[in-house]
Amino acid sequence: QVILVESGGGLVQPGGSLTLSCAARGINFRLYTMNWYRQSPGKERELVASIKGGGETNYADSVKGRFAISRDNVRRTTFLKTDDLKPEDTAMYYCNVRHQGRNFWGQGTQVTISS
Repeated sequence: QVILVESGGGLVQPGGSLTLSCAARGINFRLYTMNWYRQSPGKERELVASIKGGGETNYADSVKGRFAISRDNVRRTTFLKTDDLKPEDTAMYYCNVRHQGRNFWGQGTQVTISS
């Protein structure tokens, strides 16, 4: 059974930083591309960042230069370092992995940027 558990969200002021974590179980973690998505009320879920097993990364244009995705294959954990946060980054952030043709999601962690 694939289980993803996110943590690290919170309320921060504009310009602040947070580091989100996603712990994975049930997969041979080092072989999988791990993804972070986010969803705001009334909007579709969007891909924020991805990291392949070998470490290659990709980012949405809206977060390039501000967010950094990384992984620890020993701890089976994916991280999303978010800097210079803006009000438009407010969303529920979800960890995702595709395994055996299915998408698996964590429960999400809320990130709110407000002064």
